Amino acid sequence: MPHATLSSSAPVRLVQLSDSHLFADGEGSLLGMNTRDSLQRVIDQVLTEQPRIDLVLATGDLSQDGSEASYRQFREMTAVLGAPTRWLAGNHDEPLPMERVAAGTDLLEAVTDIGKWRVIMLDSSIPGSVPGRLEADQLQLLDQALGSADGRHCLVCLHHQPISIDCAWMAPIGLRNPEALFAAIAPYPQVRALLWGHIHQEWDQHLDGRRLLASPSTCIQFEPRSEDFKVDEQRTPGYRWLALHDDGRLETGVSRLGDFAFDLDYGNGY
Repeated sequence: MPHATLSSSAPVRLVQLSDSHLFADGEGSLLGMNTRDSLQRVIDQVLTEQPRIDLVLATGDLSQDGSEASYRQFREMTAVLGAPTRWLAGNHDEPLPMERVAAGTDLLEAVTDIGKWRVIMLDSSIPGSVPGRLEADQLQLLDQALGSADGRHCLVCLHHQPISIDCAWMAPIGLRNPEALFAAIAPYPQVRALLWGHIHQEWDQHLDGRRLLASPSTCIQFEPRSEDFKVDEQRTPGYRWLALHDDGRLETGVSRLGDFAFDLDYGNGY
């Protein structure tokens, strides 16, 4: 299977940026928050807090409007991090504009070997649909990547949540076939963690010896454990960092902006 190989001394340092929801228009806002401004603030914080980054993972919904301009802006803004970057699609992303902006790069490379780890990026998006699904080609990619990992520990990434997060309104818009994902990884104990976006909130759980992780958005946050759609005005934009050790241990944490004021506008919807 074609894949990229990066060299790194342990631990491998990753940064996850998720759900940036950029617009072609730099003044574009989501529920009252200027998403370009919030992403820039998060990137500035990453630069302050992370002296070394081996790989940046953008786990979907890079764009809100699916425009080439929004993907170009995301690429330019994240270039200052000075690290290889991998993208995967979310439900708001448009595959063709994303592919055009990524052409000639390894931004959409699905499998990356770095140190003693293999990072696998799966596309759970369905064109025109908010919920996600891993189609047969993605499940085959996953099986081949795990079967050929050659002793490496594995981190599997996607956009849609594959488990219940006790948030009623989000339950119907997660991964539609999580059982297929868990069946695919069941024979492979080297899968140390699953990492996703989409839920605009932090999640950290252990299940069957694996770490299940989700992360805040670089823009608006959703209220945890809410019955109906609700923005969490108390939590600010942020990112997740991960340290992957040679022995399979994983350290991780979430860092948020100290303050980020905006005027919530439910009329400017998600």
